[in-house]
Amino acid sequence: MGKRGLPLTTLTVYQLRLLAFLSVATFFEGYDYLALAQILPNLRSEMGISKGQGGDLVGIITLGTMLSYLLVRKADRWGRRRVLTLTIAGYTTFSLLTGFSPNAWVFAGFQLCARAFLIGEWAVTMIYAAEEYPADRRGMVIGLIQGFSTLGAITCALLVPRLLQTGLGWRAVYFVGGVPLIIIAIARRSLRETRRFLEQVQPAAPQPLLRILRSPYRGRVLQMAIIWALTYACTNSAITFWKEFVVGERGFTDNDVAQSMSLAAGVSMPLVFLSGKLFDLLGRRRGAGVIFGVTVIGVVGAYSLTAHAALTGALILGMFGTSAVLPLLNAYTAELFPTPLRSDAFAWANNLLGRVGAVLSPVVVGHVAAHLGWGRAVSITAVGPLLALVLIWVWLPETRGLELEESSALR
Repeated sequence: MGKRGLPLTTLTVYQLRLLAFLSVATFFEGYDYLALAQILPNLRSEMGISKGQGGDLVGIITLGTMLSYLLVRKADRWGRRRVLTLTIAGYTTFSLLTGFSPNAWVFAGFQLCARAFLIGEWAVTMIYAAEEYPADRRGMVIGLIQGFSTLGAITCALLVPRLLQTGLGWRAVYFVGGVPLIIIAIARRSLRETRRFLEQVQPAAPQPLLRILRSPYRGRVLQMAIIWALTYACTNSAITFWKEFVVGERGFTDNDVAQSMSLAAGVSMPLVFLSGKLFDLLGRRRGAGVIFGVTVIGVVGAYSLTAHAALTGALILGMFGTSAVLPLLNAYTAELFPTPLRSDAFAWANNLLGRVGAVLSPVVVGHVAAHLGWGRAVSITAVGPLLALVLIWVWLPETRGLELEESSALR
């Protein structure tokens, strides 16, 4: 049942096809995210770089998520469909090029570009989901799409140990990233522009870069940016360095890591699928209490426990939490801004300002780990989601069940 006891809105055939398309696109965000975490020790060994340099490498790559800002904000002028098509093609190209990297810094450059297109794709996908689905289904749909990111992580966890044993080694992991090009060639013809974008009056000229910061929504953009940055300060390191931690400090093998990560992703995936439904039932604010709490417990446990089974159990919680916070914050970021500013607001709050936490976190963690070890270095980052949760409760209104036109008018 939906809002006020009414039946849930039935999705159209096109909405179901769109859900499948967006889910496949998001699948590769999860694949790419876990790929770096799994190959990092192998890459460091092959290319002779230290722990600190490994953290720097991840930080450089993560800068690509900030560059995605330039792509995402264009969706308010070029349209959601055009930018989504561009980002999928760009990610495919640079993923393939990554496999030919002759050294760590060329690798970082190609992956920086790939990550820019990939996160741009992810952001526009969430805007599509917010604009094309009814209010009583929005949280569920965003949760389902994010769940496919976890499915991508599972696939990566299962494939990487086998790909590392091939003659191509870690390079094979990125050649697999060429699959999206086939998907876009087949499926993009049926993709429509969003109704809300088509119904708005298009500006005659390009909009100023700082227009949203001169609008009444400036304060809300900065609030969402701080919440995103605090969240990313933890989530961007939590999974990325787990293999480094358990291999270096708990004696895990590549196969042990693969088993734990695939199990964690497999158990957490259905929970991530259901997280959006949780936000629709409990509301965004109460749902945040559950998800952010699980994230903190999971991350601290995954970097402090000693037994194999306990570490895997904590990783399940950590992987679920670090995935499930995304549909919640995606929903909020889409719901709190009007259609003409939605992509620009998302770009500023998430892709530019919010990603500062994502960029700095692995660099700081990498250098701290060189002195204190991975366990202490990453556990400290769990303070970020705790602070983010407090700010959600203090700053953000409840948006459950509201149409975008209603939620964006909330102050």
